[in-house]
Amino acid sequence: MTGVPDGYRLFEYVDPFEDLVGPLCYREEEAGRLRFAFEAQPKHANTAGQLHGGVLMTFADFALCLTAIHGLPGERCVTVSLSCEFTAPGEVGDFVESTAEVVRRTRSLTFVRGQVTAGDRTLLNYSAIVKRLTRSVGTTRDRQAG
Repeated sequence: MTGVPDGYRLFEYVDPFEDLVGPLCYREEEAGRLRFAFEAQPKHANTAGQLHGGVLMTFADFALCLTAIHGLPGERCVTVSLSCEFTAPGEVGDFVESTAEVVRRTRSLTFVRGQVTAGDRTLLNYSAIVKRLTRSVGTTRDRQAG
């Protein structure tokens, strides 16, 4: 795969690190739930030839953050805590997917959990806490450009 899988799309924002790792994609499913995906390429492998744990954690972070802000216009977030359990190795060529759910949302935090899978194999379980931010604050890049 060299682009976006059928039925998926890229999230339209700039994240230099995720752009380097990706393309990381998503699609909206029934009931507004999001599903995320990427195809594991040789650049995602570790020295053993399996998917690097850092790639799986980056993908989990991508999925959990988009899940946390889904349906909340003007909101963004930053991860303050991410816990991961690796349960099976991923392989180059795998079609890797993730689903996540918001467990709880407070005024300042959102709690999310999810899984990363390849076919019927669960590669990673994760849970996270993200800090809720509003877009009106502006990014560092916005402040530096201004």
